[in-house]
Amino acid sequence: MPSLVLTSSDNVTTMNDIDEGSDNNIEIKKKKDKTKKSKMTVTDESADCDPPAPKKIRREKMDTADGTAQTSPDVNGNIRKKPAKVKNLHSSDELMTPADDQSEKKKKKRKTATPDETTNDQEQSVNGISKKSPKIQAKVNGHSTDSTSTQSSDDSNSESEKDVETPEQREGAFSNFKISPETIKLLQARGVTYLFDIQVKTFNSVYDGKDVIGQARTGTGKTFSFAIPLVERLQGGDDKRRGRAPKVLVLAPTRELAIQVSKDFKDITKKLSVHCFYGGSSYNPQVEAIRNGIDVLVGTPGRIKDHLQNNKLDLSQLKHVVLDEVDQMLDMGFAEQVEEILSASYKKGDESNPQTLLFSATCPPWVYDVAKKYMRSQYVHVDLIGKKSQKAATTVEHLAIACHWSQRAAVIGDVVQVYSGSHGRTIVFCETKKEAHELSMNTSIKQSAQSLHGDIPQKQRELTLKGFRNGTFEVLVATNVAARGLDIPEVDLVVQCSPPKDVESYIHRSGRTGRAGRTGICICFYQRKEEDQLRYVEQKACITFKRVGVPTANDIVKSSSKDAVRFLDSVPPAAIEHFRTAAERLVEERGAVEALAAALAHISGATSLEQRSLLNSDAGFTTLVLNCSQEMHNIGYAWRGLKEQLGEEIDDQIRRMTFLKSKKGVCFDVPANKVKEIQDKWQDGRRWELTIATELPELEESVRNRGERGSGAGIRGRGGFRSGFRSGFRGGSNR
Repeated sequence: MPSLVLTSSDNVTTMNDIDEGSDNNIEIKKKKDKTKKSKMTVTDESADCDPPAPKKIRREKMDTADGTAQTSPDVNGNIRKKPAKVKNLHSSDELMTPADDQSEKKKKKRKTATPDETTNDQEQSVNGISKKSPKIQAKVNGHSTDSTSTQSSDDSNSESEKDVETPEQREGAFSNFKISPETIKLLQARGVTYLFDIQVKTFNSVYDGKDVIGQARTGTGKTFSFAIPLVERLQGGDDKRRGRAPKVLVLAPTRELAIQVSKDFKDITKKLSVHCFYGGSSYNPQVEAIRNGIDVLVGTPGRIKDHLQNNKLDLSQLKHVVLDEVDQMLDMGFAEQVEEILSASYKKGDESNPQTLLFSATCPPWVYDVAKKYMRSQYVHVDLIGKKSQKAATTVEHLAIACHWSQRAAVIGDVVQVYSGSHGRTIVFCETKKEAHELSMNTSIKQSAQSLHGDIPQKQRELTLKGFRNGTFEVLVATNVAARGLDIPEVDLVVQCSPPKDVESYIHRSGRTGRAGRTGICICFYQRKEEDQLRYVEQKACITFKRVGVPTANDIVKSSSKDAVRFLDSVPPAAIEHFRTAAERLVEERGAVEALAAALAHISGATSLEQRSLLNSDAGFTTLVLNCSQEMHNIGYAWRGLKEQLGEEIDDQIRRMTFLKSKKGVCFDVPANKVKEIQDKWQDGRRWELTIATELPELEESVRNRGERGSGAGIRGRGGFRSGFRSGFRGGSNR
């Protein structure tokens, strides 16, 4: 919305008013002395807002009476300092001037007026114009200025921060669009207070009947981009006859997404008949809905096609067609069905064809070519992603963990515990239905888990999704049926068991978290042979994976203990009484701290913890980092340094030695039961420093420099290394 700047004639005081002459200032000062007017600026308060407390006004006067400088908001809302030598007092009191001690005390006394007097004072003139309304608004560069905004207290500052609108909120204000009060009320009931960026950019085009292709990142509100303007267009119609044909058809690739889109329509209109047709559900209620009349029909291609073939559904009266997740709808799996469904409504080159709306987070180039058969010659293309920017949601942190498939289930359990805990929500994506079912039953995941895939009956799928939304269980293990479009609130973590075969799948899966402005984490597991696929996803999605190691035993203990403490808060007092006698006896026998620590360990399930490699997640290994005082050109330097202190036998114990990214050290694994022995033998020196890694350091990407074992051949000597030693094996974080 364009900014509006009001001039002084519109009751906004400018600094030029100060210099217009002493006569004007003297007259204004007399008015202040006569009316005992309190400090006042143009306000954005509500009509029932009380005037500012006199004490706060007096305190601000004291703060500005130090004789050094004063502050006042100019017409742009900026705070401007005025030298102390200025002695003219403006009637609006936007500029404070210092005086001697006696005059300042008199001012303070005048400011102790009662609230009623303060209210009356607010009715006095500003620039000679009477102000009788307690609600005075002035738009200054799009902002509303508050009469109490110059208060110096922390409370007033915090309140003003809450009231300040962001540029996105101003641009997406409901008043900027043709949205009825009834719809606004229903949107607010859904927690929507303004339109998001993609909704702002497409609203007028959709409302005006233009064909639109909309592309925006996951979680940015694409469904409401077409739902709100279409509802506003249709609600004004008077066709309520029984058996009326649908005016809007929305096609979605999955049953779950179709159900969600249908719910979004129903949430913002009470006047239109909205129905959802999808496979796995009974035909009879759908046939009955067709007989009664439908305004908005949402469905999957298979079930819509069935009704057409049975001559139950008439799509000849369509005015608006929406393909949600258009890249999947026009792909080989659905393209023929979509074309068959729309053939009765579309004629080649006919401008009277239904309005066509295509939305998705991913639109490969081929989509535009295929879509031309449904689009008019003139259409609107809204792309909020661009060709070079990050395709995935910017609110999601992307992590990658190297892990062999045999260790994956156990590591996923640790990852869920550390990154989400027992009180967060996690979605785990598997490639096959069998993997999803088996992982949901695996005891490594301590939280409640259920699976969701195509072989599960539709009724159970709906119950599963409902339970996950309501928090009945914490972990949803799913195939791609849950990857697109589903808006499940407060998902903290998304886990992908392997890099997907196509980049679009990764973008949509990771987009199940970090929605509607929240932040989230997506962790992708990969094996060493899948590194090329991981880099391909990075390149095409324009993201960078942060390579991290598996959660350490300490990480798991910390997370588990926090969860255990939260579980204690949920125990009712009546239940505690039943265990009080046993608790008192246990405290006497073992001590309070030890007894409680043991109880927390048992509650959290962390009684036995297995150390794992940070390099590849193998159980029974500990990762060490050997730092060097200078850059190494050959990994043999590290082998020689280790053998000098630990002997030749260390050769058989070291696994997966890899250069650090700086080449000033190496990272490797040793059996966990050998760590104590190595600690006893090793002495840090000026050349070498050995530490236990608490997190995975940045590694050299080239795998050819990795040494599983080695004899140390190729060492060039000791030139450039400094002599001298520091004793002590350091078990802290690596450097």
